[in-house]
Amino acid sequence: MASAAEQLAANLNFGAIAKAEELKKRIWFTLGALIVYRLGTYIPLPGIDPDALRQSFANAQGGVLGLFNMFSGGAVERMAIFALNIMPYISASIIVQLLTSVVPSLEGLKKEGESGRKVLNQYTRYLTVVLAIFQAWGIAVGLQSSGGIVQDPGPFFLVSTVITLTGGTLFLMWIGEQITSRGIGNGSSLIIFAGIVAHLPSAIAGTLELGRQGALSTVVILGVVVMAAAVVYFIVFMERAQRRLLINYPKRQVGNRMYEGQTSFLPLKLNTSGVIPPIFASSLLLLPATAASFQTDPNGTGIIATLATYLGHGRPLYMLLYAALIIFFAFFYTAVVFNPQETADNLKKHGGFIPGIRPGERTAEFIDKVLSRITVIGAAYLTVICLIPEILVSYASLPFYFGGTSLLIVVSVTMDTVAQVHGHLLAHQYEGLVKKAKLRGARRR
Repeated sequence: MASAAEQLAANLNFGAIAKAEELKKRIWFTLGALIVYRLGTYIPLPGIDPDALRQSFANAQGGVLGLFNMFSGGAVERMAIFALNIMPYISASIIVQLLTSVVPSLEGLKKEGESGRKVLNQYTRYLTVVLAIFQAWGIAVGLQSSGGIVQDPGPFFLVSTVITLTGGTLFLMWIGEQITSRGIGNGSSLIIFAGIVAHLPSAIAGTLELGRQGALSTVVILGVVVMAAAVVYFIVFMERAQRRLLINYPKRQVGNRMYEGQTSFLPLKLNTSGVIPPIFASSLLLLPATAASFQTDPNGTGIIATLATYLGHGRPLYMLLYAALIIFFAFFYTAVVFNPQETADNLKKHGGFIPGIRPGERTAEFIDKVLSRITVIGAAYLTVICLIPEILVSYASLPFYFGGTSLLIVVSVTMDTVAQVHGHLLAHQYEGLVKKAKLRGARRR
């Protein structure tokens, strides 16, 4: 574990960053885009009563709204123009990925390379518009039906809200794509990362305030700090863990030259599914609580209210279903994003083989067997990471911010961004060596 953490810290060479002009431009562009995003989370929708909205959100923040509010950096509770955040685009991307594995025409586009990828990206954008309009309409109707929040309800409010929220999502989608191409890191992930990190100061202040009031003891607060550090440490180690399969390439002759056989590795990540399983599991389990919060029955009776009670944070049924859904989505999404048969076919096409395994179908079966075994470990890791903070949130009355999903997203995005920075530094150093070699060659002449 120590070597993984030390390697991650060593990747950030600030002296080298200062000398890499291209990298500095990318970093400044990324920071500027994220600042624009954060400013947009404070611009409210027109026609909203802030006090009534604040009171209504306080009653519903335990459901999906609380989860989305965390991802949006507080834009939901302020009902800002970026309230939908980048989530419709994330959902559209996942849906398109799922469809590529079941629709032959989309699967064919995926295999066409860059041209097919551009078409799939265009489909993702179209689906983003549809999902954003649908979700924006639901929010507009929900706000209008909640008495007192909308100052002037009517068709104009519904249409303007749908256009504003959909436009905000499309603008964030464009910003995310610009960060990915002209900045550092994955733009969509960094937008969600910025929203979560923006809540860090208020979460720390809220926890310290609970300690000052006596609601939390000093021992509990120190335990939370130690737990957070241990979880981050564990996430870094597990996200870097991989099973490497040995791949051999036989000798080959090109023209009159004979090339020696080569050896490489096929890396299989322990957690191939990433942060998708906890997000999906949390969203599904929080739907009953969200639906119950919009009920007008003051007594809270009915099937939805009863289900929401049993699926409350810390309840045994909630914990059991949460773990089961995380495990299910870990296997399901891994099967979607990694195709053993396609990998085996590519190895066979380039003459590669796993020692002791016949190329083709046998290789695909072996890779699938290994991937299934390590996914068991990955699913268990995700379950532990998400359940331990969930228990502390429930029984220690800690802020929702300290959930395992948020920590997992923050650490994963940080690692990915640092890795990209390191890659740009290596490219800059390589360019410097090439220039020096050219200068030496010119001097010798």
